[in-house]
Amino acid sequence: MEGLMMNRPLSILSLLQFAAANHAEARIVSKTGNGSLHSYTYADCYRRVSQLASALRTLGVAPGDRIATLAWNTHRHFELYYAISGCGAVCHTINPRLALGQIQYIINHARDRLIFVDTSFVSLLEAIKGETLHVEGIVVMCHANDMPSTSLTNVHCFEDLVCGHSDGFAWPDLDENTASSLCYSSGTTGEPKGTLYSHRSTVLHALAACFPDNFGYSSNDTVLPLGAAFPRQCVGCPVFVSNGRSKPGFPRGKARCGLDFRFDGRSAGDLCAGRSYALGATARVSADPSPKADNVEENHVWRLGRADRVDPGLSG
Repeated sequence: MEGLMMNRPLSILSLLQFAAANHAEARIVSKTGNGSLHSYTYADCYRRVSQLASALRTLGVAPGDRIATLAWNTHRHFELYYAISGCGAVCHTINPRLALGQIQYIINHARDRLIFVDTSFVSLLEAIKGETLHVEGIVVMCHANDMPSTSLTNVHCFEDLVCGHSDGFAWPDLDENTASSLCYSSGTTGEPKGTLYSHRSTVLHALAACFPDNFGYSSNDTVLPLGAAFPRQCVGCPVFVSNGRSKPGFPRGKARCGLDFRFDGRSAGDLCAGRSYALGATARVSADPSPKADNVEENHVWRLGRADRVDPGLSG
């Protein structure tokens, strides 16, 4: 005998839809690649995610297609998490710290059809141009006036795509076991190996992350994910902040010495100015200590979990 309670498939997009409907004015703040501060609401974000999903359909993206990202933690990357998985495709976040040969292998093994790339990683794709067998187009994540000159072909501007499409996208009803996200290992034993996440696994992870005995995030918190968005889906942070209706902030990244990519500590400090953050477990291992974010006030404790469980050593 089955129960008589409603049976709704778990979907990543539903978390953003709930946040947009019930916490519409909560703000998402990020530092962009050019150093400017971007701020908008969950309601604004959901409209743009719907426009982005319409753009993906126009580009021929079908359910099950792998759509890659080479990007830092920004509002545009946040939007891609939801637009790609919400339309039934698979969001494949690529780690730019890997060797060029590994990145080429991953793109080909995943059979990525499109790659969304931050301006700082365009040169990386140029270095493997012609070696990516299934890629049909590149979308540079910036405004038209920030588009770099490039030797890549079939290149689109992210903002032109978003602004040129309707926000009335008809979201498909997806089975909760539909693949949503793809991440590859660093290839320490042989070639990198992929892990394929489902909507169900991601939503359950988001729910568990918000429990009091875990991170305990709620709509009263502001979260600054200092872990990169590409390995392990930033440990699920872009999803569980919407589940907890928390207000995320995203520091930009910057490139040094070829492929030695690090987060910009000063931009993280700029985001902290005037705000107190509840940080996830990725903060301890991913923050860039150089240059020191000396514009962060000492009372802004970068913490793991709730305030009553802060390790004093984390605030120094």
